Amino acid sequence: MNLTFFDQFTSPCLLGVPLILLSMLFPTLLLPSPGNRWITNRLSTLQSWCITLITKQLLTPLNKNGHKWALILTSLMILLLSINLLGLLPYTFTPTTQLSMNMALAFPLWLATLLTGLRNQPSASLGHLLPEGTPTPLIPALILIETTSLLIRPLALGVRLTANLTAGHLLIQLISTATTALLSIMPAVSILTSIILLLLTILEVAVAMIQAYVFVLLLSLYLQENI
Repeated sequence: MNLTFFDQFTSPCLLGVPLILLSMLFPTLLLPSPGNRWITNRLSTLQSWCITLITKQLLTPLNKNGHKWALILTSLMILLLSINLLGLLPYTFTPTTQLSMNMALAFPLWLATLLTGLRNQPSASLGHLLPEGTPTPLIPALILIETTSLLIRPLALGVRLTANLTAGHLLIQLISTATTALLSIMPAVSILTSIILLLLTILEVAVAMIQAYVFVLLLSLYLQENI
């Protein structure tokens, strides 16, 4: 029984080929195709408004040098948001529940922010490893601690996103299984669990949006430290 709960997190395959790449590219099909005019319909207007709002929120903590990353950060935000929300639909697969995918997104972007800081301002970037006014006997220990905290940042990004989405999907499946099992035995309790399931689904929609925002926001904060 426990194995079936985790079957939803296995990547679907067709003729032995994993379909995770197809599931990642599918959200782009939902975006309206560009036309001859800037705004063609209400959907394009809503899309432009959402992209503008997301870009403003992500670029708020950045200075002008960080605005070069606007396209990367906004595209990543839209990708994660689309995948997380589409993964809540029945009979779908959520690629962001895979730690390998989240680490593949987090590690290169974190490394790019780190290398940007080392290239543009190496003294300031290395200065983050040693807080000002540190007593001399504590310098080696603090450098080791700060270096460790710096290196685990991409791991924290990937694990946070994976754990939150995985926990939400498991809770939804557990409560839906309980609702189905109690329907014939205790209908009143089944109705109560159905209400809980509805509230949990609404909560998971919010979690999917918040986790996508937190992932990209932390990357923008890491970028701000290095520019």
